Amino acid sequence: MTTSLPIERYGLIGNTRTTSLIADTGEIDWLCAPDFDGPAVFAALLGTPEHGTWRLAPAAAPQHGSERGAGVSVARRYVRDSLVLESEWRTATGAVRVTDFMPLTAGTTQVIRIVEGLVGEVAMVSELRARPGYGRVVPWVHEEGGRIVAEGGGVAVWLDAPCRQREIDGDVVGHFVVAAGTSAALALSLVPAHEAPPRVPDPYAALLEALGFWREFASRCAYRGPHREAVVRSALTLKALTYAPSGAIVAAPTTSLPEEIGGERNWDYRHAWVRDSAGTLAALIGAGYREEAVAWRRWLLRAVGLGPLRIMYGLRGEHDLPERDLYWLPGYAGSAPVRVGNGAAQQVQLDVYGELIETLHLAHKAGIAHCEDTAALHRRLIAQVEAKWQQPDAGIWEGRGALRHYVHSKVMLWVAVDRTARLAEDGALPLDPAPLRELAARIHTEVCEKGFDPVRNTFTQSYGSTDLDAALLLIPAVGFLPGDDPRVLGTIDAVREALSTPDGFVYRYPTKGTTVGADGLAGDEGAFLLCSFWLVDALALSGRIEEARPLYARLLGVRNDLGLASEEYNPGAGRLLGNFPQTYTHEAIIRSALLLQRVTARGAQDVEIAAIEEITPALVRTGSGR
Repeated sequence: MTTSLPIERYGLIGNTRTTSLIADTGEIDWLCAPDFDGPAVFAALLGTPEHGTWRLAPAAAPQHGSERGAGVSVARRYVRDSLVLESEWRTATGAVRVTDFMPLTAGTTQVIRIVEGLVGEVAMVSELRARPGYGRVVPWVHEEGGRIVAEGGGVAVWLDAPCRQREIDGDVVGHFVVAAGTSAALALSLVPAHEAPPRVPDPYAALLEALGFWREFASRCAYRGPHREAVVRSALTLKALTYAPSGAIVAAPTTSLPEEIGGERNWDYRHAWVRDSAGTLAALIGAGYREEAVAWRRWLLRAVGLGPLRIMYGLRGEHDLPERDLYWLPGYAGSAPVRVGNGAAQQVQLDVYGELIETLHLAHKAGIAHCEDTAALHRRLIAQVEAKWQQPDAGIWEGRGALRHYVHSKVMLWVAVDRTARLAEDGALPLDPAPLRELAARIHTEVCEKGFDPVRNTFTQSYGSTDLDAALLLIPAVGFLPGDDPRVLGTIDAVREALSTPDGFVYRYPTKGTTVGADGLAGDEGAFLLCSFWLVDALALSGRIEEARPLYARLLGVRNDLGLASEEYNPGAGRLLGNFPQTYTHEAIIRSALLLQRVTARGAQDVEIAAIEEITPALVRTGSGR
């Protein structure tokens, strides 16, 4: 099995076009260029250092994949309210601080690493192993104009460093010493190989600019309640996963980090899911951010066009996201295959109508007016809902088994119709609300009749099924039924008993181990962190706030030392699983904090059924925090 660092030992830097993952051992093991979905130049995350990495660390520090060496220690943190990462190394001869960030206005993909001497002297080493094409291409390394460049696979990787670099078998290696009170900067620039050399950056000016950008964004967070640090860090992470040129939001900046070590549930998340994006926008709107909602709405209009709503699109609105295996990569900790593209893009998942229309409704509540084009799109979407609501679908979890009538999908179709009726009643849409109210009632009645098991007093995963599904926890959060309804209370208890650990970590649905389950896949997976936050919300809305608060704090505890979390968690091993960092998890951190604050302030019985949407206007009224 390939040796891989635990996922939680990585930090994130980014430029709102792409990101880098940096291990606490000093390696950048993941960097796609020029965009999130571009081919990785450093792909050691999904293989070995031979697949591309850039190590910058004290020469005495252990190599990649090793335990931290005796006599060498490192502590890291983000510079407050930013995505600028600081790592302080202490060795037997002294101490240094390494500051890592990606400039936002460089016009190309750049990574800058500044080394500052704190105490004594420290011998440093830079080992650059660029491997374009997801680790497949060994580049031609040469000097040009006194600068070192590695070219291959259509990419030119330029390194500007404070000392002479030498080429060793396609790697670029340099050694230098940093003394107390001195500093040295290294800058990596990635451009298409046919373009002119990039300009040599000014590392210190770029650092001030990056700090200013992230801190200005953080200052606009309107949330002032408990766990504000976690909310701000999650907002910064979500901003980092926004593709600025189009307004799209990636589900995660990685591909194929496994849901089970050694398993095959490995998917490419570097695309824009409507569902994930809608949840992210709801969280950001709730925290007082409006510009991101406007940008995403523009992306949505361009992406959807006049056709039916799809579950995901490319960053620039592409519809074709073919899935293929990168057979030369062994995968994270031997978890193969490594996939790029995503075959689920072709699935029919009817719940996305609800998530999307709910977000448009939230935007309206926050004072972001419907434009004429958005209204036209909304009318087309609701017409599709009217035509499709009685059809089966693949469900929220993108199983690759048979289509079914998923209860969560039907509930979200009800949300789509209900929120459209509200907008029509508010005069924001030129539609007659009466037929919409009638349709919403029909969907509601059918779900309660066909999706509820009166013997066990619980809703079920799909019509006629005995299985449960964590998505059922959303029933009170979206206002389908109040939190104190006996059917909701029964469902919460049933889901906790069947899908939750004693500590409140919730699994999505039953899996069958080596046997292929109802989702069409073999293998198991970790607890799904989003679902665990859904349990927090359901408990709060059902009046069990004293259970919800400690569970929320416990879930925050699984984040790594930098406040970052992945998609899933293995409670037994205490390890993060799945793609990292995950928008789903970080938007849930924000939304649950908002809900807990409101329930605590007013009491569960006073919270309107659609609790989360009611947070937004209150926050907007109190100001953005600028």
